[in-house]
Amino acid sequence: MKKLLFTLALCAVGTATLAQVKDLRVAIDPTYEPFTYKLEGKPVGFDVDIANALCDQIKRRCVFVEQGWDSMIPGLMARKYDVIISSMSITEDRLKQIDFTEKYYNTPSRVVTKKELKYAGPASLKGKKIGVLKASTQEKYAIGELKPMGVDVVSYEAQDQVYLDIKAGRLDGTVADHVEVTGGFLSKPEGKDFELKGDDLYITKYFGTGAGIGLRKGQDPLKVELSAAIKAIRGNGVYKKINDKYFKFDVYGK
Repeated sequence: MKKLLFTLALCAVGTATLAQVKDLRVAIDPTYEPFTYKLEGKPVGFDVDIANALCDQIKRRCVFVEQGWDSMIPGLMARKYDVIISSMSITEDRLKQIDFTEKYYNTPSRVVTKKELKYAGPASLKGKKIGVLKASTQEKYAIGELKPMGVDVVSYEAQDQVYLDIKAGRLDGTVADHVEVTGGFLSKPEGKDFELKGDDLYITKYFGTGAGIGLRKGQDPLKVELSAAIKAIRGNGVYKKINDKYFKFDVYGK
């Protein structure tokens, strides 16, 4: 009888512990390989693994909510989810609407065109059609620097749609995250005739200061908790393990 009571007590403690684990609703755009994409119907990628590692660190359970990129911030403001962990750069414009943790990675953007094109800066793309992700930092750069030079900038709902139109011959190239475009396009058969052009793009007014976790204004306790969790997984080796699973260099950056 005592043994039975003891077992029941342990079960009750376990149930109570599980009940205390709160869900953290995490917005992702699963069209951004290798950061966030779908494999056998499940969200995978660097951002997904980082989100799960942070949830483990703060004793929460990640619940992923798929969201189109251009409606990420409106969805957060409408409380459809708690945070955005989907390669969202920390920029001045976004900080006017939402808050961010410290960065969890920082990689440059690059111009990508056919290998045969002689690239010598934005002016050399005059008359070309360049596809970019709608509401992205790359779109902001393209509109600010390429469009005034006579480049036709075309915005898309998802980055993988850009690659489909490049493959179909409807675009001459793109501006995209260096790591994403390498893993999601250049390393694949359809990208064999294209290459990175020019220098790494780290222009703060367009690209911000790295990718952070987006939160609503006023979520200060969660912001502090997640920022501490980023530092914790950087220090305990978990971040490096995830990083090395996807990349050959430390994407935390400068």
